[in-house]
Amino acid sequence: MEYKNGCCSSDSCDIANKSIGCTVTQCEHHCKNENYCSLSKIEVVTHESNPTAIQCTDCSSFKLRS
Repeated sequence: MEYKNGCCSSDSCDIANKSIGCTVTQCEHHCKNENYCSLSKIEVVTHESNPTAIQCTDCSSFKLRS
């Protein structure tokens, strides 16, 4: 089984962090065939002084898959 950034490249990801759901398949940390992140923690940031909607937040742990 081949691993890349904590995720296996087979049909399922044995190292998915089941506490962090993710559907952004373009991210390097996305578990290829499961909608989870492979990181142990993520950093959520805002670009607003008083965030009031989901659109005001971003996952700053995102890294574009190469």
